[in-house]
Amino acid sequence: MSNGPVRVIDQTPPPDRFARGWHCLGLSRVFTDSLTSVTAFDTRLVVFRDSNGDAVALQSACPHMGGDLSGGTIDGDMVRCPYHHWGWGKDGRCLDIPYSKKIPKEAKIRSWPVMEQNKLLFIWNDPEGDAPDQNITIPREGACFSDNWSDWVVDENIISINCRELIDNMSDKAHFGTVHGVPPTYFKNIFEGHTLTQLMQGRNEGATEYDEGGFMDTKATYFGPAYMLCWMTNEGGGIKHRSLQLVSHVPINKDSFVLRHGVMVEKIPSLSKKENDAIVGQYTTMTQLAFKQDIDIWHSKIRVDNPLMSEGDGPVNKLREWYDQFYVDKKDVPTSLLTRFECEA
Repeated sequence: MSNGPVRVIDQTPPPDRFARGWHCLGLSRVFTDSLTSVTAFDTRLVVFRDSNGDAVALQSACPHMGGDLSGGTIDGDMVRCPYHHWGWGKDGRCLDIPYSKKIPKEAKIRSWPVMEQNKLLFIWNDPEGDAPDQNITIPREGACFSDNWSDWVVDENIISINCRELIDNMSDKAHFGTVHGVPPTYFKNIFEGHTLTQLMQGRNEGATEYDEGGFMDTKATYFGPAYMLCWMTNEGGGIKHRSLQLVSHVPINKDSFVLRHGVMVEKIPSLSKKENDAIVGQYTTMTQLAFKQDIDIWHSKIRVDNPLMSEGDGPVNKLREWYDQFYVDKKDVPTSLLTRFECEA
């Protein structure tokens, strides 16, 4: 029996605020000319397209008498509340009250900036209420618009834990072997401003989605707190596959989030459309199964704010320092995070 002190787990509650940055709501094509209800940032939103086809995101609660705007109707550039038909514009201002000539000066609800890129719809969240930072954007990826690649296939899951647990994977080197059966032969993190990159190579020693002994080479980058793209190359059985994977989340509240995992695969020119479609389907299914291995862990794990680290774990504490920048006011972000920092584990 050990005479040393027992390690006490620090379970400091997650912050009450939500991260500053772009969050992916899913495929653009899902948001059509109808009203869509979205639960995010501990509130209900309504998303619709105006007369120009531009996406609009507003709080769903009408401040007049509490009607749910997502149950209303689109009227040109407005959404009308189902209760009394007050009309709300894309900037959150009330533009029309059918039975009143005068609109109260206080008649404004919260709106969220939106952006569409890579066939995905994004929403900007900022606890300080500022407009999106022009230096923090979502880069365009040519593969998303190329006939040489398959379309996005996106899977959604609700995870009942704070979203930081998802971000930890970027620096958690050890879990790739124990959970996924692909122990890294090379692992590196690059922290620079609002971006975090993971470079990894590994050989399959039991992963179900790749051939035994196959090789994997990945480059994954978070652009802000909630949107990551991973370029992945797999070689096995004499075949090389290239894929682009999306990992994004939107917090429902501080203790749960919607996880979106997307996959697109580069087509093999020598194969027919039918053969390529079969490969895309099989590859997508297997990569989603691999991601669910993480989900099984998240559903039962607890929050640990003082992780007991050991050699070979990866720079998890540095990652959390990087991630914390999105939960403080911009003026309080440490300037040291602007400097590029590389860590090879």
